[in-house]
Amino acid sequence: MPHSIDESFLALPLRALADAALARARALGAEHADFRFERVRSAAWRLRDARLAGSSDTTDLGYAVRVVHGGSWGFASGVDLTPDAAAAVADRAVAMAKLSAEVIAAAGSDERVELADEPVHADRTWVSSYETDPFDVSDTEKRELLAEWSSRLLAADGVAHADASLLTVRENKFYADTAGTTTTQQRIRLHPQLTAVAVDPVSGEFDSMRTIAPPVGRGWEYLTGTGWDWDAELAELPSLLAEKMRAPSVEAGAYDLVVDPSNLWLTIHESIGHATELDRALGYEAAYAGTSFATFDRLGELRYGSELMNVTGDRTAEHGLSTIGYDDEGVAGQSWDLVRDGVLVGYQLDRRIARLTGFERSNGCAYADSPGHVPVQRMANVSLRPAPDGPSTEEMIGGVERGIYVVGDRSWSIDMQRYNFQFTGQRFFRIENGRLAGQLRDVAYQATTTDFWGSMTAVGGPQTYVLGGAFNCGKAQPGQVAAVSHGCPSALFRGVNILNTTQEAGR
Repeated sequence: MPHSIDESFLALPLRALADAALARARALGAEHADFRFERVRSAAWRLRDARLAGSSDTTDLGYAVRVVHGGSWGFASGVDLTPDAAAAVADRAVAMAKLSAEVIAAAGSDERVELADEPVHADRTWVSSYETDPFDVSDTEKRELLAEWSSRLLAADGVAHADASLLTVRENKFYADTAGTTTTQQRIRLHPQLTAVAVDPVSGEFDSMRTIAPPVGRGWEYLTGTGWDWDAELAELPSLLAEKMRAPSVEAGAYDLVVDPSNLWLTIHESIGHATELDRALGYEAAYAGTSFATFDRLGELRYGSELMNVTGDRTAEHGLSTIGYDDEGVAGQSWDLVRDGVLVGYQLDRRIARLTGFERSNGCAYADSPGHVPVQRMANVSLRPAPDGPSTEEMIGGVERGIYVVGDRSWSIDMQRYNFQFTGQRFFRIENGRLAGQLRDVAYQATTTDFWGSMTAVGGPQTYVLGGAFNCGKAQPGQVAAVSHGCPSALFRGVNILNTTQEAGR
C-alpha cells in the first residue's frame, strides 16, 4: 500500500517560507531562484558480540535558497522558520551571487550560469517504495533482532566475535522554484550488516567475513523476510569463514573471473559511475576527487567494453538508493543509456552542465545531502543490464577451466581518472574444469577500465541480477555523502590479472 508524506513534515510552514524567499529573490532581480526545505532523520545501532556498543538518532532540519543572479550562483541556508528569516536568506544568496560575479570578472572570465529547461512540475508528491517505516519500529525491537542474529554467529564453531550494525534514514524534501515547480518527497533507506571474526588460537592469525546483503531503499520488511534470506546467509557464514581460514593463498597470474553482483556493483561504481559524471569529465572535480578518462570529446566513440556491455543511469529503479521522484533542481527522475553495446553514449547531468554542453535537458542528477549544502551533480543508480536470455551463474562457472569466482566487496583502489584499478572481495572460490574447488585467500583483481570491461564475454540473465550499493559515496568540497545503488548480473571476464595481496604488501 503506497505511503503518504509524514504529516509532521507537512505541518511545517513549507510554502510560506518558500513564497517569502522566492518573492525576495525575484524582487532583487534573480534570473532563477529555488527553495529547498529538508528534514533528514538518521539513526544507527552498533553491536559487538551481541551487546550494544553505540547508537545515535539525529535530525538535520533547515532550508536553503539558491539563485542565479547576474549570471552567477548564489547560495545561503537557514534554520529560522519565519517568512522574514527566509527572505533574509534570499538576501544573502543574492549578495553571494554578486560577490561571485565580481570575482569571476576579476579573473577575466565571461562565463555565465545558465540552466537547461525543465517542464514545470506543480504540486507533485512522491514517496519511495517500502512497507514499514523503520522509525515506526521500536529501538528495542531493532536491538533485539541484531542481538539475536549476532548470537547465532557466536554460537557457531570458529566464530570468536560478531559485529552487527544497522543504519536507517528517512529523508523529507520540499522544493519550489520561480518557474512554478513544487515537489514534496519522502525516501526511506536502510543498511544492515553483520560480520563474523575468526581467530586461530595457536597462530593468532585472524580473518573476517560479512554479509553480502546490500543496503536498500526499503523499509523494516527487508529485515523480516522481504527481499533477502537472512536466515540462510547467517547459517552459511560461519562455515564459509572457517573454510577461508584454511584456504591456500592464490598464485598470481591471469585467470578467468566469474564476478558475482555482490562484488561487481563496486567495480561499476568506481570505473563507470564516477567516470561518467560529466562535471568530473569536464575537470570540475580535478582539485579534489579527480577527473575521468571518459572525456567529453569521446562521447559516441569511446570503446568502453565489449559489445555485451549495456549500462544505464537510472533515477527510477524501485528500491534504488539514488531513486527519486524529482532531483534538487526540480527535474523529474529518468532512465537513460550511458554505455550501449560497449560504446560511451551518455553522461550524468545536472541543469547547468546540461546547458553548458548542449544537452536539451538534465537527467536529474543534482543532489544535496543536507539543507546546509548546495546541490551538486551526484550519481544515479548506474547499472549493468542483464542479457534477456543470459546464462545462470552456475552455467558461467561451468564454462571456465581455470578461474576464480568472486563474491562480496571489500577493499578497492582506483586512480583519479577512474582508469587503473584493483579490487578485493569477501570470498574467492577456485574454479577447476567448470567446478568450484574451494576458497582462496589474498586475492585481488587488477586491470584498466577498458581492458576489464573489454574482456567481458558473458553477461548473466535476469535471474542473476541484484541491486547492490552503498550509503557513503563522497564528493565535492565541502564534502557531501550520497547513497547510491548499482544493479548488475553475474558476468564472466577472460584473462584478468590476479595479484596476491600478501606478496604485493611485502614488496
